Amino acid sequence: MRDLWNGPGAAHRRVIYKGAGYSDDDIRTKPHIGIANTFTEVSPAHAHLRSLAEAVKQGVWEAGGLPFEFGVPATCGNVAIGMEEMKYELAGRDVVAMAVEFVSRVHAFDGLVMLSSCDNIIPGQMLAAARLDIPSVLLTGGPMYPGVWRGRQVLTPDINVHGLSGVLPREFNEMEDAACPGYGACAVMGTANTMQILSEVLGFSLPGTATIPAATAARIRAARESGRAAVDLIRRGVRPSEMLKRGSLLNAVIVDLAIGGSTNAVLHLLSLARDLDIDLSLDDFDRLSDDTPCICAVRPNGPYTVVDLHEEGGVPAILSALSGKLDLETRDVTGLTLAERLDGTRPCPGGSNLCPCAVIKTPEDPVSASSGLSVLRGNLAPDGAIIRSSGVPEDMRRFSGPAKVFHNDSEGLQAVEKGEIVPGDVIVIRYEGCRGAPGMKEIMLTTDAMVARGLDRSVGLVTDGRFSGFNYGPIVGHVSPEAMDGGPIALVKNGDIITVDIDGKVLRLDVLEPELQCRRAAWHRPSPKTTRGLLALYAATCRPAHEGGAMQNW
Repeated sequence: MRDLWNGPGAAHRRVIYKGAGYSDDDIRTKPHIGIANTFTEVSPAHAHLRSLAEAVKQGVWEAGGLPFEFGVPATCGNVAIGMEEMKYELAGRDVVAMAVEFVSRVHAFDGLVMLSSCDNIIPGQMLAAARLDIPSVLLTGGPMYPGVWRGRQVLTPDINVHGLSGVLPREFNEMEDAACPGYGACAVMGTANTMQILSEVLGFSLPGTATIPAATAARIRAARESGRAAVDLIRRGVRPSEMLKRGSLLNAVIVDLAIGGSTNAVLHLLSLARDLDIDLSLDDFDRLSDDTPCICAVRPNGPYTVVDLHEEGGVPAILSALSGKLDLETRDVTGLTLAERLDGTRPCPGGSNLCPCAVIKTPEDPVSASSGLSVLRGNLAPDGAIIRSSGVPEDMRRFSGPAKVFHNDSEGLQAVEKGEIVPGDVIVIRYEGCRGAPGMKEIMLTTDAMVARGLDRSVGLVTDGRFSGFNYGPIVGHVSPEAMDGGPIALVKNGDIITVDIDGKVLRLDVLEPELQCRRAAWHRPSPKTTRGLLALYAATCRPAHEGGAMQNW
């Protein structure tokens, strides 16, 4: 710990903290720990973090530290569905990282406890920890309990789909009231819960805490223990760069593949690796996907929720089931190796008479023989594209069809609603990538409309944008290079045949190269959709999707 608080030269620092109510002994002798709280009243996933922060501070005080809570911006992407403002979400990840970095550097914190629950907020805090490289613990808010409507389960994604399918107004309002029954992240394997789980896999969060439901006393106990752990990390001098190695990131890749996690996790892990100066690329996802089946039956990969997953053992049970594939020498915030963490933890037998597990299966008896994600390449995506293969119907794992081309998500939605999309088509939505949107918009309007009209089993979709963790079906995203950078997706015309082959890992535009060269010579980059503010800055500094899409100009 740097001595920034003793002597005459530190008087200007001490007087400010004394004015905030801290004692001389607190300021001079205790490790200073920032409590980066993304509390907000606009989302159930973050609305309970104020009370959790109080428990964190109790733990910090108990362990002999000095807590300083500060606010960090946070949003809920579900609010922005159907709006152009959805494109702010990925750029917001970098805003979160910068906010934590900014406050922590100015106030010279010795360590951090970071509280967050949602899609881009969790990875934003991870990026901050990597850049700051000070002892850091991440406390997630946990999943919410599922809602119940007329005797059956109803979750947030059900509202999106049923809202497009003609449910009676009174019934629809009842479903709305039931879908989010309390605090926590939406209980499916969306981006929020994917990143909560990966925070524990990476070692940022205390073992066994990622999937504790939000509205429980156990979550409060985890918060208090996280505060204590941060003080212990400082005393042991353990920094993220010392804890997170290539093996840690590869473990996270394997778990993401095995749980059928959100495709957005690819962007976040690649960006984290870049900030840690660790070599990680789509090639690693591609290689590991060959030998990693999906073993987690949480929606959309099966009928269960993350609360069900927790009741079957949570992340420790997943890690135990996958232990033969993982680097067991990686360490977490407790200082234990993964092997030590898993000592005594038995994998679920996957439905035997001894343990009728339904949510967590084994690699030998998986939910799906293929991994949760697949990397596709071909002349339409030379630098790669991503599909959530565990959510694709078996008869759509290979499909070809004529392209129907649109320049944004709203145009695609209108075409579906007007009946212009028919079975066998391949929808192409372009100029929605990192630079084109800008911000790499989630393509949810068109995909939800496809599901509502039963087209998700007969129509493909290809985009340089991304998807929500709620989305599933024969939909390919992250096409790189993106259209705004002159990638081949910018050259597609209506009627061109596009082939997607998940098992063959192919995304192909069936147009001869001489024709593509002619189209490329005639192509002109369109004017930017945004020329000022955050999104313009993001477009000017972001990496391409296959490198994580973060605002890094090196």
